[in-house]
Amino acid sequence: MLKRIVASVMLFSSMMANAAVDIQPNTLYPKVEFDTTMGKVVVELDRTRAPITVDNFLTYVVQGDYDNTLFHRVIADFVVQGGGLNPQLEEGPSMDPIVNESGNGLSNSVGTIAMARDNDPHSATRQFYFNVGDNKNLNPSKRRWGYAVFGEVIEGMAVLEAMSYAPTMTNPELNWPDFPVKEIKLNKATLLPQ
Repeated sequence: MLKRIVASVMLFSSMMANAAVDIQPNTLYPKVEFDTTMGKVVVELDRTRAPITVDNFLTYVVQGDYDNTLFHRVIADFVVQGGGLNPQLEEGPSMDPIVNESGNGLSNSVGTIAMARDNDPHSATRQFYFNVGDNKNLNPSKRRWGYAVFGEVIEGMAVLEAMSYAPTMTNPELNWPDFPVKEIKLNKATLLPQ
């Protein structure tokens, strides 16, 4: 009986926490500002084409889960990736993986934002990347899933390009390549007012 009560309280608390998160559900093209150590970037998201992805991403934004995280993978003319690690190189908590929306007609072209994932096409959780190259090879084809694009950069593309050219190394603790030598931090991600 006690287990049922505890489970009920936890479920209710979870529902209340999600209800308290205002992700502007009626805004078709919400905007998010990224305040980074290299400058500001603003993206416009496309809820009409990637509703699951946008809602997932905005939940992390509004909960503050991207604040004080690192851009941990930067590759010139390819991608700038972040959203997963704090400065202590610990991975942040993730919600359940989401359905891959890569077949939505949006392309991994220069200046777009997309979800990072593992080999499993439906494994995206919190990590995202900016395309700083025209990455058509990340789009879906008849034979494979792609990586879901869910918005585009409307301000600060020069900031992302500068990030992509930052010197990198293989991080000795994580053994991850393309890790910036000098820390590049996402100080705060903010859902902008409608």
